[in-house]
Amino acid sequence: QLADSGGKLVQPGESLILSCVASGRTFRSYNMAWFRQATGKEREFVAAITWDHQVNLSEAVKGRFTLSRDDARTAVYLHMASLNPDDTAVYSCAAGRFSGTTALARKYEYWGQGTQVTVSS
Repeated sequence: QLADSGGKLVQPGESLILSCVASGRTFRSYNMAWFRQATGKEREFVAAITWDHQVNLSEAVKGRFTLSRDDARTAVYLHMASLNPDDTAVYSCAAGRFSGTTALARKYEYWGQGTQVTVSS
């Protein structure tokens, strides 16, 4: 199971950290990712970190977002900076064990319930 949290209303330019805590002993072997879905739009890949800590960021967030994982705490963190209204969405973390690209939602087995991030003045 995945429990994601940390979403809230922020102003443009502010920063925010989302957390995803996983249950289970095999966390270290999972690739972890964040996807987001804005109202009326399709789900979009945001960032992923593999079991061996390789990070992949979408072009939309590169340079503003970073991703880290703490295997001891079975947690992954999405560090978001310079937020703008286009970042408004429900953010969901995901976990899966696979090889190859980390940007495809269908490759992930487990999903969090989602946390709302709203960027507005």
